[in-house]
Amino acid sequence: MSFFLLRRTGGLVLTLLAISIVVFAVMNVLPGDPALTILGIDATDDARAALRVQLGLDDPAPVRYVQWIAGIARGDFGTSYSFGVPVAGLIAERLPLTLSLALSGTLLTLVIALAAGLYSASRHGRTGDWAVMILSQLGIAIPAFWLAILLVLLFAVNLRWFPPGGFPGWSDPLGSLRSLVLPTIALAAVQGAVLARVTRSSALEVMRLDFVRTARATGLSPARVLWRHVLPNALVPVITIVGMQFAGVVTGTIVIENVFYLPGLGRLIFQSIANRDIITVQALVLMVAAVVVLANFAVDVAYALIDPRLKARLA
Repeated sequence: MSFFLLRRTGGLVLTLLAISIVVFAVMNVLPGDPALTILGIDATDDARAALRVQLGLDDPAPVRYVQWIAGIARGDFGTSYSFGVPVAGLIAERLPLTLSLALSGTLLTLVIALAAGLYSASRHGRTGDWAVMILSQLGIAIPAFWLAILLVLLFAVNLRWFPPGGFPGWSDPLGSLRSLVLPTIALAAVQGAVLARVTRSSALEVMRLDFVRTARATGLSPARVLWRHVLPNALVPVITIVGMQFAGVVTGTIVIENVFYLPGLGRLIFQSIANRDIITVQALVLMVAAVVVLANFAVDVAYALIDPRLKARLA
């Protein structure tokens, strides 16, 4: 098990290093001049050249990359070109909102998937099963941003149950929770529909095994058999998909935050791209990529701990 963790950790570090190189290379070949964006078209050539020197943009690309990585190792992501403050401060200010939205979306995804998937599996071939499958197919087909717009029209504009957008701040807990309800539903609906089908398929496969038939023969209630025997053994593929979906939820917040005008990392990415704020975009893209890689790393470890066959081989 220790060798497994060491090998996975080494792969994690190498993957993050490769991602950092790709992110830096892509950001620095994009057209546009940050100095021109900051100073405007009326600035003189000398002023733009002086600003490029001040920002370190005149250094060779390898030098800037090493300086950037060395800064990240110290917790210094650089100074934002457009906001004029440390990028780490911007991230720390907006990260709680994005993380709260991603975690709530993942939690709701699990609730939807387990409830709908197990319900469908327990009624295989009957009306309830078909209803869940049709609804899940609709959920998969609807884009998250379009669903978000529909939720705003129905629950914010027509019914006025929730705010259409914006975020009042954590000083208003109730208002903050209300502002996150619709974005959370928009994030979880599509992911929950996918995971519900995976849960159903995995549960149906387990329900055909001998130990489940034995549990039924001993007189256990169907609900007890489903939750105590079927669900634990059906969780392995579900956990794998959840890990990958968490990465999708995090990246999905980028679009959802802009639909609902939430001041999180997703909106910061759009603002930084519009302002040609390379240093901020680099840090944010690297952070999102790191979340994706770490989520897959966590899935590998969880898979090894949950699956008794793999756990035995690694012992």
